[in-house]
Amino acid sequence: MAFQNRTGLLAALLIGMSTALPLPALALDDAEKQEFGAFIREYLMANPEIIEEMQQALEIKKEAETKVLAQAAISSNKDAIFHAPEDIVLGNPDGDVTVVEFYDYNCGFCKRAMSDMITLLDKDPNVRFVLKEFPILGPDSLAAHRVAMSFRALAPEQYGEFHIKLLSGDVRATEAHAIEIAKGFGVDETALKAGMDDPAIDQSIRQTYELANALGISGTPSFVIGDEAVFGAVGEEVLLGKIANMRQCESTVC
Repeated sequence: MAFQNRTGLLAALLIGMSTALPLPALALDDAEKQEFGAFIREYLMANPEIIEEMQQALEIKKEAETKVLAQAAISSNKDAIFHAPEDIVLGNPDGDVTVVEFYDYNCGFCKRAMSDMITLLDKDPNVRFVLKEFPILGPDSLAAHRVAMSFRALAPEQYGEFHIKLLSGDVRATEAHAIEIAKGFGVDETALKAGMDDPAIDQSIRQTYELANALGISGTPSFVIGDEAVFGAVGEEVLLGKIANMRQCESTVC
């Protein structure tokens, strides 16, 4: 082969691929390119863990980039994230730490995260918990959230219980199911359906989509705590840890 240091060249190539740094062009003729390509394949087949390491490095890099973008979005949209007047606040409205959750009523992981929210609010009476209606799982979800938002306008003091009941269980959240639950709280069905057509609902959902996009949120549940967007049902202990850090150093990571 024309190369005297094939392994060195391969190492340089792989480093460039994993760190996204440009490599100087290698002046290879067609035969050398074919031979070098075969050598790369042979080497990777014999050492497949390299691909896994590169993938892990890429994921770490993407996570870091996402975190930086989310921090900038949080800084630029604090009022819309933490203090939107249309959002419902559970827990202590004057709490010293706010947790914001983006959720969908048909999200299985949101059902799991709901128990974390309940436990968190029971354990920590000084947490302010904001709910962001984020219907992303199809027409049924959108309709169920419309019912919920209409219910919220009619009976805000009962919304916490309604929210837990609609998100509980294995029944798919639909318009009809949400209305039946709302009626169980004594809300008038005619008024509930009329409220679903309020243009403010569309405006609120659109704003939540825009915030989610800015924050890099594409799934549910997702949370915002202090200066961090937290993706997924991470569990009660993780949330409590980030809340404790916020109190200690005004950041989720001290």
